[in-house]
Amino acid sequence: MAKLIVSDVDVKDKKVLVRVDFNVPIKDGVIGDDNRIVAALPTIKYIIENGGKAILLSHLGRIKSDEDKKSLSLAPVAKRLGELLEKPVTFVPSNEGKEVEDAINNMKDGDVVVLENTRFQDIDNDFGKRESKNDPKLGEYWASLGDVFVNDAFGTAHRSHASNVGIATAMKAAGKPAAAGFLLEKEIKFLGNAVANPVHPFVTILGGAKVSDKIGVITNLIPKADHIIIGGGMAYTFLKAQGHNIGKSLVEDDKVEFAKELLEKAGDKLVLPVDNVAATEFNNDAASEVVGQDIPDNEMGLDIGPKTVELFKKTLAGAKTVVWNGPMGVFEMPNFAKGTLEVGRALADLPDATTIVGGGDSTAAAKQLGIAPKLTHISTGGGASLEYLEGKELPGIACVSDK
Repeated sequence: MAKLIVSDVDVKDKKVLVRVDFNVPIKDGVIGDDNRIVAALPTIKYIIENGGKAILLSHLGRIKSDEDKKSLSLAPVAKRLGELLEKPVTFVPSNEGKEVEDAINNMKDGDVVVLENTRFQDIDNDFGKRESKNDPKLGEYWASLGDVFVNDAFGTAHRSHASNVGIATAMKAAGKPAAAGFLLEKEIKFLGNAVANPVHPFVTILGGAKVSDKIGVITNLIPKADHIIIGGGMAYTFLKAQGHNIGKSLVEDDKVEFAKELLEKAGDKLVLPVDNVAATEFNNDAASEVVGQDIPDNEMGLDIGPKTVELFKKTLAGAKTVVWNGPMGVFEMPNFAKGTLEVGRALADLPDATTIVGGGDSTAAAKQLGIAPKLTHISTGGGASLEYLEGKELPGIACVSDK
């Protein structure tokens, strides 16, 4: 069923509550990367350009003590948002009570207000984690502040919190609309559709350290994908399952049997490294060599080798849908980043393909290569992207009204 989108709702003269994802890296009040703020701009601009009042809610970091509150206020984020919108943005240093209500009541059409970090509600109260454990009374209170709710925070869509599911539930109970923002719509369109009904050939590239993080994804995608490319630290658990010597490489011994089962189930759909870049220690400056599928006892695999790069490129050739999640080696060490970068280049060069990158180091690699403009979609979620690829229903999407 198609979801209600912000553009389906009349926002003129309306107080529009928007759950955005402003969970940006911040240190000493300085924002390290404002990507998530930029990603929220289309939805915010749509609301204010169409005569709505935008009331923004977001979490920032984890709040475990009053001390955390000092460094995790959304004040610097509100300031940056004002710069990006080129208009004044009002920051309210609380998210409940008279100060909030007065600020909202004083809004004119086209105004933007940012409320304080929603996770400030996780301490100093009788309920406990009111935001993170979805206190229904908090959701009802926030819902009472607006006429329309828009969820545009994909990064927390896999969580059932008061500021997404709580507000949406209370809004719908009051007969008010709960819509998806443009960012959430994009994730549903690309990431959701890639898994639900991909155009074939459909290839998934999975990397990263742990098999355990990707078990759900592999299990869900075996029947759907034409090929699943496995790289990164998780590949060594599979190589061990095939009987190869993996030396001192990263391995999850408790997942070797499971890897064997997956190999049997998937057959030749799973594509594993045929050579590796190995070193004696986990260090960028360690002397390294290219070895085959068997790694000497005193060495560990830290990247895929040149033959594997060619094999993975060959596997990608002709693909029409590609989802990439996780690096092919120790991407943070420049000497072992080559495999990840080569795979990124191959992805960018695919003609007529829907190419989707989800999360963390794959996103960083795409940016480092400057290939972001050539990709169809770069997901804004980490854990949310993974759970979506596992085929799970995400609470932050499920709570949005159907059209």
